[in-house]
Amino acid sequence: MFSRVLVGNRGEVAVRVIRSLHEQDIEAVAVYSTADRESLHVALADRAVCIGPPAAAQSYLKISALIAAAETTRCEAVHPGWGFLAENPAFAQACSDNDLVFIGPTADTLARMGDKSAAKREMAAAGLPLVPGTAAAVTLAEARSAAAEAGYPVLLKAEAGGGGKGMRLVNGPDDLESAYSTAASEADAAFGDGSLYLEKAISPARHVEIQVLADADGNVLTLGERECSIQRRHQKLIEESPSAALTPKLREEMESAAEIACDAIAYRNAGTFEFLLGPDGAFYFLELNARLQVEHPVSELCTGIDLVREQLRIAAGEPLALTGRAPRRGHAIEVRINAEDPARDFLPTPGRLERFRPPLGPGVRVDSSVTEGTSIPPFYDSLLAKLIVWDVDRPAAIARALRGLAEFDVAGVPTTIPAVRDILRSEEFQSGRYSTSFLAEVGSRLPALVGAA
Repeated sequence: MFSRVLVGNRGEVAVRVIRSLHEQDIEAVAVYSTADRESLHVALADRAVCIGPPAAAQSYLKISALIAAAETTRCEAVHPGWGFLAENPAFAQACSDNDLVFIGPTADTLARMGDKSAAKREMAAAGLPLVPGTAAAVTLAEARSAAAEAGYPVLLKAEAGGGGKGMRLVNGPDDLESAYSTAASEADAAFGDGSLYLEKAISPARHVEIQVLADADGNVLTLGERECSIQRRHQKLIEESPSAALTPKLREEMESAAEIACDAIAYRNAGTFEFLLGPDGAFYFLELNARLQVEHPVSELCTGIDLVREQLRIAAGEPLALTGRAPRRGHAIEVRINAEDPARDFLPTPGRLERFRPPLGPGVRVDSSVTEGTSIPPFYDSLLAKLIVWDVDRPAAIARALRGLAEFDVAGVPTTIPAVRDILRSEEFQSGRYSTSFLAEVGSRLPALVGAA
Protein backbone atom coordinates (compact mmCIF):
# COMPACT_ATOMS: atom_id res chain seq x y z
CA MET A 1 0.00 0.00 0.00
CA PHE A 2 1.05 3.61 -0.50
CA SER A 3 2.57 5.73 2.24
CA ARG A 4 1.78 9.19 0.78
CA VAL A 5 -0.87 10.21 -1.77
CA LEU A 6 -1.59 13.53 -3.46
CA VAL A 7 -5.28 14.46 -3.54
CA GLY A 8 -5.63 16.31 -6.84
CA ASN A 9 -8.91 18.05 -6.13
CA ARG A 10 -10.71 20.37 -3.74
CA GLY A 11 -13.80 20.65 -1.56
CA GLU A 12 -15.96 17.77 -0.46
CA VAL A 13 -14.32 15.06 -2.54
CA ALA A 14 -10.86 16.04 -1.27
CA VAL A 15 -12.10 15.77 2.32
CA ARG A 16 -13.70 12.40 1.51
CA VAL A 17 -10.47 10.98 0.06
CA ILE A 18 -8.27 12.39 2.82
CA ARG A 19 -10.39 10.68 5.46
CA SER A 20 -10.04 7.31 3.75
CA LEU A 21 -6.29 7.83 3.44
CA HIS A 22 -5.95 8.60 7.13
CA GLU A 23 -8.01 5.53 8.08
CA GLN A 24 -5.35 3.45 6.32
CA ASP A 25 -2.47 5.35 7.90
CA ILE A 26 -1.54 7.00 4.58
CA GLU A 27 -0.30 10.57 4.50
CA ALA A 28 -2.46 12.95 2.48
CA VAL A 29 -1.07 15.87 0.50
CA ALA A 30 -3.61 18.51 -0.49
CA VAL A 31 -3.45 21.05 -3.30
CA TYR A 32 -5.27 24.36 -3.22
CA SER A 33 -5.80 27.58 -5.09
CA THR A 34 -5.44 30.91 -3.31
CA ALA A 35 -9.25 31.03 -3.03
CA ASP A 36 -9.18 27.78 -1.01
CA ARG A 37 -6.36 28.64 1.38
CA GLU A 38 -8.67 28.31 4.43
CA SER A 39 -10.56 25.26 3.15
CA LEU A 40 -11.22 22.19 5.28
CA HIS A 41 -9.36 19.84 2.95
CA VAL A 42 -6.23 21.94 3.43
CA ALA A 43 -6.61 21.83 7.21
CA LEU A 44 -7.14 18.05 7.28
CA ALA A 45 -4.21 17.16 5.05
CA ASP A 46 -0.76 16.31 6.40
CA ARG A 47 0.78 18.71 3.88
CA ALA A 48 -0.67 21.25 1.44
CA VAL A 49 0.71 22.90 -1.68
CA CYS A 50 -0.63 26.06 -3.30
CA ILE A 51 -0.91 25.47 -7.05
CA GLY A 52 -2.16 28.80 -8.36
CA PRO A 53 -4.81 31.54 -8.41
CA PRO A 54 -8.58 30.96 -8.11
CA ALA A 55 -9.32 30.27 -11.78
CA ALA A 56 -9.46 26.49 -12.27
CA ALA A 57 -7.53 26.71 -15.54
CA GLN A 58 -4.61 28.21 -13.60
CA SER A 59 -4.77 25.83 -10.64
CA TYR A 60 -6.82 22.63 -10.42
CA LEU A 61 -6.73 22.06 -14.19
CA LYS A 62 -2.99 22.74 -14.52
CA ILE A 63 -1.38 19.34 -14.95
CA SER A 64 2.19 20.58 -14.51
CA ALA A 65 1.31 22.20 -11.18
CA LEU A 66 -0.22 19.01 -9.77
CA ILE A 67 2.65 16.82 -10.94
CA ALA A 68 5.15 19.26 -9.42
CA ALA A 69 3.23 19.22 -6.12
CA ALA A 70 3.31 15.43 -6.06
CA GLU A 71 7.00 15.24 -6.90
CA THR A 72 8.17 17.87 -4.42
CA THR A 73 6.26 16.15 -1.59
CA ARG A 74 7.49 12.70 -2.68
CA CYS A 75 4.04 11.21 -3.21
CA GLU A 76 3.69 7.73 -4.66
CA ALA A 77 0.21 8.11 -6.10
CA VAL A 78 -2.44 10.66 -7.07
CA HIS A 79 -6.18 10.43 -6.41
CA PRO A 80 -8.00 12.75 -8.86
CA GLY A 81 -11.44 12.78 -7.17
CA TRP A 82 -14.15 13.78 -9.64
CA GLY A 83 -14.42 16.71 -12.03
CA PHE A 84 -11.39 18.76 -13.04
CA LEU A 85 -8.73 16.28 -14.27
CA ALA A 86 -10.33 13.05 -13.01
CA GLU A 87 -11.08 11.75 -16.51
CA ASN A 88 -8.25 13.52 -18.33
CA PRO A 89 -6.02 10.98 -20.12
CA ALA A 90 -3.17 13.49 -20.39
CA PHE A 91 -3.14 13.82 -16.59
CA ALA A 92 -3.16 10.05 -16.09
CA GLN A 93 -0.32 9.72 -18.59
CA ALA A 94 1.66 12.51 -16.92
CA CYS A 95 1.35 10.65 -13.62
CA SER A 96 2.64 7.46 -15.23
CA ASP A 97 5.48 9.30 -16.95
CA ASN A 98 6.59 10.65 -13.58
CA ASP A 99 6.39 7.32 -11.71
CA LEU A 100 3.16 8.26 -9.94
CA VAL A 101 0.30 5.78 -9.68
CA PHE A 102 -2.92 7.30 -11.03
CA ILE A 103 -5.74 6.00 -8.82
CA GLY A 104 -8.19 5.27 -11.58
CA PRO A 105 -8.33 3.67 -15.04
CA THR A 106 -5.39 3.75 -17.44
CA ALA A 107 -4.76 6.75 -19.68
CA ASP A 108 -5.72 4.62 -22.68
CA THR A 109 -9.07 3.69 -21.12
CA LEU A 110 -9.76 7.32 -20.23
CA ALA A 111 -9.00 8.41 -23.80
CA ARG A 112 -11.25 5.75 -25.33
CA MET A 113 -14.14 6.27 -22.93
CA GLY A 114 -13.77 10.06 -23.08
CA ASP A 115 -14.45 9.91 -26.80
CA LYS A 116 -18.21 9.40 -26.58
CA SER A 117 -18.53 8.05 -30.12
CA ALA A 118 -15.63 5.61 -29.69
CA ALA A 119 -17.03 4.52 -26.31
CA LYS A 120 -20.41 3.77 -27.86
CA ARG A 121 -18.82 1.73 -30.61
CA GLU A 122 -16.93 -0.36 -28.05
CA MET A 123 -20.04 -0.84 -25.94
CA ALA A 124 -22.10 -1.83 -28.96
CA ALA A 125 -19.41 -4.38 -29.83
CA ALA A 126 -19.71 -5.73 -26.27
CA GLY A 127 -23.44 -6.19 -26.79
CA LEU A 128 -24.80 -3.20 -24.88
CA PRO A 129 -27.90 -1.53 -26.39
CA LEU A 130 -27.47 2.10 -27.52
CA VAL A 131 -29.90 5.00 -27.82
CA PRO A 132 -30.66 5.65 -31.52
CA GLY A 133 -28.59 8.55 -32.82
CA THR A 134 -25.32 9.49 -34.50
CA ALA A 135 -22.14 7.46 -34.13
CA ALA A 136 -19.92 10.56 -34.11
CA ALA A 137 -19.95 14.36 -33.93
CA VAL A 138 -22.18 16.04 -36.48
CA THR A 139 -22.42 19.33 -38.33
CA LEU A 140 -25.67 21.29 -38.22
CA ALA A 141 -26.69 19.87 -41.60
CA GLU A 142 -25.90 16.32 -40.45
CA ALA A 143 -27.83 16.93 -37.25
CA ARG A 144 -30.89 17.94 -39.27
CA SER A 145 -30.74 14.73 -41.27
CA ALA A 146 -30.13 12.56 -38.20
CA ALA A 147 -32.97 14.21 -36.26
CA ALA A 148 -35.38 13.68 -39.13
CA GLU A 149 -34.41 10.01 -39.27
CA ALA A 150 -34.57 9.41 -35.49
CA GLY A 151 -37.68 11.51 -35.01
CA TYR A 152 -38.15 14.45 -32.64
CA PRO A 153 -37.61 15.16 -29.81
CA VAL A 154 -33.82 14.72 -29.88
CA LEU A 155 -30.91 15.64 -27.63
CA LEU A 156 -27.76 17.46 -28.69
CA LYS A 157 -24.83 16.49 -26.45
CA ALA A 158 -21.22 17.59 -26.09
CA GLU A 159 -18.78 15.08 -27.56
CA ALA A 160 -16.04 16.00 -25.08
CA GLY A 161 -17.84 16.12 -21.73
CA GLY A 162 -20.87 15.63 -19.55
CA GLY A 163 -22.57 17.00 -16.46
CA GLY A 164 -25.25 18.67 -18.56
CA LYS A 165 -22.82 21.08 -20.20
CA GLY A 166 -23.46 21.52 -23.91
CA MET A 167 -26.74 19.58 -23.81
CA ARG A 168 -29.99 20.78 -25.37
CA LEU A 169 -33.39 19.17 -25.89
CA VAL A 170 -34.81 19.92 -29.34
CA ASN A 171 -38.55 19.39 -29.75
CA GLY A 172 -38.82 20.23 -33.43
CA PRO A 173 -36.88 21.23 -36.58
CA ASP A 174 -37.50 24.94 -36.08
CA ASP A 175 -35.55 24.86 -32.80
CA LEU A 176 -32.55 22.89 -34.03
CA GLU A 177 -30.31 25.66 -35.37
CA SER A 178 -30.45 27.87 -32.27
CA ALA A 179 -30.08 24.86 -29.94
CA TYR A 180 -27.08 23.61 -31.92
CA SER A 181 -25.37 27.01 -31.74
CA THR A 182 -26.00 27.42 -28.01
CA ALA A 183 -24.93 23.87 -27.13
CA ALA A 184 -21.76 24.10 -29.23
CA SER A 185 -20.76 27.40 -27.59
CA GLU A 186 -21.39 26.02 -24.11
CA ALA A 187 -19.44 22.83 -24.88
CA ASP A 188 -16.51 24.82 -26.24
CA ALA A 189 -16.44 27.02 -23.13
CA ALA A 190 -16.64 24.04 -20.76
CA PHE A 191 -14.40 21.53 -22.52
CA GLY A 192 -12.48 23.44 -25.19
CA ASP A 193 -14.34 21.40 -27.83
CA GLY A 194 -17.66 22.43 -29.37
CA SER A 195 -18.32 19.11 -31.13
CA LEU A 196 -21.84 17.73 -30.67
CA TYR A 197 -23.54 14.42 -31.30
CA LEU A 198 -27.26 13.67 -31.45
CA GLU A 199 -29.48 11.12 -29.71
CA LYS A 200 -33.14 10.29 -29.79
CA ALA A 201 -34.82 11.64 -26.64
CA ILE A 202 -36.43 8.73 -24.80
CA SER A 203 -39.49 9.96 -22.90
CA PRO A 204 -40.47 9.42 -20.20
CA ALA A 205 -37.07 8.09 -19.19
CA ARG A 206 -35.22 7.25 -16.02
CA HIS A 207 -31.50 7.67 -15.43
CA VAL A 208 -30.14 4.53 -13.77
CA GLU A 209 -26.46 3.77 -13.25
CA ILE A 210 -24.48 0.69 -12.21
CA GLN A 211 -21.46 0.99 -9.90
CA VAL A 212 -18.53 -1.31 -10.64
CA LEU A 213 -15.12 -2.17 -9.25
CA ALA A 214 -12.55 -4.04 -11.36
CA ASP A 215 -9.03 -5.16 -10.48
CA ALA A 216 -5.86 -5.82 -12.49
CA ASP A 217 -6.63 -9.54 -12.67
CA GLY A 218 -9.85 -8.92 -14.58
CA ASN A 219 -12.15 -9.56 -11.62
CA VAL A 220 -15.33 -7.46 -11.51
CA LEU A 221 -17.70 -6.59 -8.67
CA THR A 222 -21.00 -4.82 -9.33
CA LEU A 223 -22.57 -2.91 -6.45
CA GLY A 224 -26.12 -2.47 -7.70
CA GLU A 225 -27.81 0.54 -9.18
CA ARG A 226 -28.39 4.16 -8.32
CA GLU A 227 -31.51 5.97 -9.49
CA CYS A 228 -30.49 9.48 -10.61
CA SER A 229 -33.59 10.79 -12.43
CA ILE A 230 -34.24 13.83 -10.23
CA GLN A 231 -32.16 16.45 -12.02
CA ARG A 232 -31.98 20.16 -12.65
CA ARG A 233 -30.23 21.48 -15.76
CA HIS A 234 -29.34 17.84 -16.58
CA GLN A 235 -27.41 17.63 -13.30
CA LYS A 236 -28.35 15.26 -10.49
CA LEU A 237 -30.07 16.54 -7.36
CA ILE A 238 -31.34 13.39 -5.58
CA GLU A 239 -30.09 9.81 -5.91
CA GLU A 240 -31.34 6.59 -4.34
CA SER A 241 -30.71 2.86 -4.28
CA PRO A 242 -32.32 0.54 -5.07
CA SER A 243 -34.40 2.01 -7.91
CA ALA A 244 -38.15 1.62 -7.64
CA ALA A 245 -38.22 1.09 -11.41
CA LEU A 246 -36.14 -2.11 -11.49
CA THR A 247 -37.34 -5.66 -11.09
CA PRO A 248 -34.80 -8.25 -9.88
CA LYS A 249 -34.61 -9.59 -13.45
CA LEU A 250 -33.97 -6.17 -14.98
CA ARG A 251 -31.41 -5.34 -12.28
CA GLU A 252 -29.48 -8.52 -13.08
CA GLU A 253 -29.60 -7.74 -16.81
CA MET A 254 -28.12 -4.28 -16.24
CA GLU A 255 -25.44 -5.49 -13.81
CA SER A 256 -24.54 -8.32 -16.18
CA ALA A 257 -24.23 -5.83 -19.06
CA ALA A 258 -21.88 -3.66 -16.99
CA GLU A 259 -19.79 -6.68 -15.99
CA ILE A 260 -19.50 -7.85 -19.61
CA ALA A 261 -18.50 -4.33 -20.67
CA CYS A 262 -15.75 -4.21 -18.01
CA ASP A 263 -14.32 -7.44 -19.40
CA ALA A 264 -14.57 -6.22 -23.00
CA ILE A 265 -12.64 -3.00 -22.40
CA ALA A 266 -10.28 -4.34 -19.70
CA TYR A 267 -11.58 -1.75 -17.24
CA ARG A 268 -9.75 -1.17 -13.95
CA ASN A 269 -10.63 0.58 -10.70
CA ALA A 270 -14.00 2.20 -9.88
CA GLY A 271 -16.43 3.25 -12.57
CA THR A 272 -20.09 3.87 -13.27
CA PHE A 273 -22.06 2.72 -16.30
CA GLU A 274 -24.91 5.13 -16.96
CA PHE A 275 -28.08 3.88 -18.64
CA LEU A 276 -31.30 5.42 -19.87
CA LEU A 277 -34.32 3.32 -18.91
CA GLY A 278 -37.39 3.61 -21.13
CA PRO A 279 -41.03 3.20 -20.03
CA ASP A 280 -41.09 -0.25 -21.65
CA GLY A 281 -38.22 -1.51 -19.48
CA ALA A 282 -35.65 -1.30 -22.28
CA PHE A 283 -32.33 0.19 -21.22
CA TYR A 284 -29.66 1.94 -23.29
CA PHE A 285 -26.00 2.69 -22.59
CA LEU A 286 -25.31 6.42 -22.18
CA GLU A 287 -21.71 6.71 -21.01
CA LEU A 288 -19.07 5.35 -18.68
CA ASN A 289 -17.94 7.67 -15.91
CA ALA A 290 -14.40 6.42 -15.43
CA ARG A 291 -13.96 7.77 -11.92
CA LEU A 292 -15.58 8.02 -8.51
CA GLN A 293 -19.08 9.54 -8.62
CA VAL A 294 -20.50 12.30 -6.41
CA GLU A 295 -23.31 9.93 -5.41
CA HIS A 296 -21.05 7.00 -4.48
CA PRO A 297 -22.09 7.06 -0.77
CA VAL A 298 -25.49 5.65 -1.76
CA SER A 299 -23.78 2.45 -2.90
CA GLU A 300 -21.50 2.44 0.14
CA LEU A 301 -24.42 2.54 2.57
CA CYS A 302 -26.28 -0.27 0.80
CA THR A 303 -23.25 -2.57 0.41
CA GLY A 304 -21.01 -1.64 3.34
CA ILE A 305 -18.09 -1.28 0.91
CA ASP A 306 -15.81 1.79 1.13
CA LEU A 307 -15.27 2.66 -2.54
CA VAL A 308 -12.30 4.96 -1.96
CA ARG A 309 -10.57 2.29 0.10
CA GLU A 310 -11.17 -0.20 -2.71
CA GLN A 311 -9.82 2.29 -5.27
CA LEU A 312 -6.61 2.53 -3.28
CA ARG A 313 -6.30 -1.24 -2.91
CA ILE A 314 -6.83 -1.85 -6.62
CA ALA A 315 -4.34 0.88 -7.57
CA ALA A 316 -1.80 -0.73 -5.24
CA GLY A 317 -2.18 -4.01 -7.12
CA GLU A 318 -4.36 -5.87 -4.62
CA PRO A 319 -7.18 -8.14 -5.85
CA LEU A 320 -10.86 -7.66 -5.09
CA ALA A 321 -11.98 -9.53 -2.00
CA LEU A 322 -15.42 -10.05 -3.55
CA THR A 323 -16.47 -10.61 -7.17
CA GLY A 324 -19.79 -10.94 -8.97
CA ARG A 325 -22.63 -9.12 -7.18
CA ALA A 326 -22.01 -7.30 -3.91
CA PRO A 327 -24.45 -8.16 -1.10
CA ARG A 328 -26.73 -5.24 -0.32
CA ARG A 329 -29.47 -4.35 2.11
CA GLY A 330 -31.92 -1.60 2.93
CA HIS A 331 -32.44 1.66 1.09
CA ALA A 332 -30.25 4.76 0.78
CA ILE A 333 -31.02 8.28 -0.44
CA GLU A 334 -28.63 11.14 -1.15
CA VAL A 335 -29.72 14.76 -1.52
CA ARG A 336 -27.34 17.43 -2.68
CA ILE A 337 -27.24 20.65 -0.69
CA ASN A 338 -26.05 23.31 -3.11
CA ALA A 339 -25.61 27.06 -2.74
CA GLU A 340 -28.32 27.73 -5.31
CA ASP A 341 -31.64 29.58 -5.44
CA PRO A 342 -34.36 27.12 -6.51
CA ALA A 343 -36.81 29.96 -7.22
CA ARG A 344 -34.36 31.40 -9.78
CA ASP A 345 -33.84 28.21 -11.79
CA PHE A 346 -31.23 26.98 -9.30
CA LEU A 347 -28.95 29.95 -9.89
CA PRO A 348 -25.62 29.52 -8.03
CA THR A 349 -25.37 31.88 -5.05
CA PRO A 350 -21.83 32.31 -3.74
CA GLY A 351 -21.40 34.07 -0.41
CA ARG A 352 -20.48 33.56 3.23
CA LEU A 353 -22.05 30.86 5.39
CA GLU A 354 -23.27 32.57 8.54
CA ARG A 355 -24.50 29.26 10.00
CA PHE A 356 -23.93 25.62 9.05
CA ARG A 357 -25.25 22.98 11.40
CA PRO A 358 -25.74 19.57 9.76
CA PRO A 359 -28.08 16.92 11.17
CA LEU A 360 -26.99 13.99 13.30
CA GLY A 361 -28.58 10.76 14.50
CA PRO A 362 -28.97 7.15 13.38
CA GLY A 363 -28.63 6.37 9.70
CA VAL A 364 -27.45 9.86 8.78
CA ARG A 365 -24.21 10.72 6.96
CA VAL A 366 -23.17 14.22 5.87
CA ASP A 367 -20.24 14.63 3.46
CA SER A 368 -19.08 18.24 3.31
CA SER A 369 -16.09 20.56 3.25
CA VAL A 370 -17.69 23.68 4.73
CA THR A 371 -18.18 25.07 8.23
CA GLU A 372 -19.71 28.20 9.71
CA GLY A 373 -17.91 31.22 8.30
CA THR A 374 -16.80 29.50 5.11
CA SER A 375 -16.88 31.72 2.03
CA ILE A 376 -18.36 29.98 -1.00
CA PRO A 377 -16.35 31.22 -3.99
CA PRO A 378 -17.91 31.78 -7.43
CA PHE A 379 -15.15 29.90 -9.24
CA TYR A 380 -16.20 26.29 -8.61
CA ASP A 381 -19.12 23.91 -8.15
CA SER A 382 -21.87 25.12 -5.80
CA LEU A 383 -22.04 21.92 -3.70
CA LEU A 384 -22.05 22.60 0.06
CA ALA A 385 -22.82 19.14 1.37
CA LYS A 386 -24.47 15.82 0.69
CA LEU A 387 -27.03 14.40 3.09
CA ILE A 388 -27.06 10.62 2.75
CA VAL A 389 -29.44 8.47 4.78
CA TRP A 390 -30.01 4.72 5.12
CA ASP A 391 -32.89 2.74 6.54
CA VAL A 392 -34.47 -0.69 6.21
CA ASP A 393 -36.80 0.22 3.33
CA ARG A 394 -37.70 3.11 1.01
CA PRO A 395 -40.52 4.71 3.09
CA ALA A 396 -38.32 4.70 6.18
CA ALA A 397 -35.39 6.18 4.23
CA ILE A 398 -37.59 8.98 2.86
CA ALA A 399 -38.81 9.77 6.37
CA ARG A 400 -35.24 9.81 7.65
CA ALA A 401 -34.14 12.11 4.81
CA LEU A 402 -36.97 14.53 5.61
CA ARG A 403 -35.99 14.47 9.29
CA GLY A 404 -32.39 15.22 8.34
CA LEU A 405 -33.41 18.10 6.10
CA ALA A 406 -35.59 19.57 8.86
CA GLU A 407 -32.57 19.56 11.18
CA PHE A 408 -30.17 20.96 8.56
CA ASP A 409 -29.62 24.58 9.58
CA VAL A 410 -27.89 26.74 6.96
CA ALA A 411 -27.90 30.54 6.76
CA GLY A 412 -26.08 33.12 4.68
CA VAL A 413 -26.83 31.83 1.19
CA PRO A 414 -29.92 30.31 -0.45
CA THR A 415 -29.71 26.52 -0.74
CA THR A 416 -31.49 23.62 -2.39
CA ILE A 417 -32.81 22.35 0.97
CA PRO A 418 -36.39 23.67 0.45
CA ALA A 419 -36.48 22.23 -3.07
CA VAL A 420 -35.31 18.72 -2.17
CA ARG A 421 -37.68 18.70 0.79
CA ASP A 422 -40.61 19.53 -1.52
CA ILE A 423 -39.49 16.84 -3.97
CA LEU A 424 -39.27 14.14 -1.30
CA ARG A 425 -42.79 15.05 -0.12
CA SER A 426 -44.31 14.94 -3.60
CA GLU A 427 -46.67 12.14 -4.58
CA GLU A 428 -44.49 11.29 -7.56
CA PHE A 429 -41.38 10.71 -5.47
CA GLN A 430 -43.22 9.00 -2.64
CA SER A 431 -44.73 6.52 -5.10
CA GLY A 432 -41.45 6.01 -6.96
CA ARG A 433 -43.13 6.95 -10.25
CA TYR A 434 -40.96 9.74 -11.63
CA SER A 435 -38.65 10.42 -14.56
CA THR A 436 -35.89 12.78 -15.70
CA SER A 437 -38.59 15.30 -16.66
CA PHE A 438 -39.85 15.48 -13.06
CA LEU A 439 -38.99 19.14 -12.43
CA ALA A 440 -40.32 20.26 -15.81
CA GLU A 441 -43.61 18.53 -15.12
CA VAL A 442 -44.00 19.11 -11.38
CA GLY A 443 -41.86 22.17 -10.63
CA SER A 444 -44.77 24.62 -10.80
CA ARG A 445 -46.40 22.75 -7.89
CA LEU A 446 -43.35 22.91 -5.63
CA PRO A 447 -43.38 25.97 -3.33
CA ALA A 448 -39.58 26.29 -3.25
CA LEU A 449 -39.40 26.58 -7.03
CA VAL A 450 -42.02 29.31 -7.34
CA GLY A 451 -40.72 31.48 -4.53
CA ALA A 452 -43.41 30.65 -1.97
CA ALA A 453 -42.52 30.84 1.72
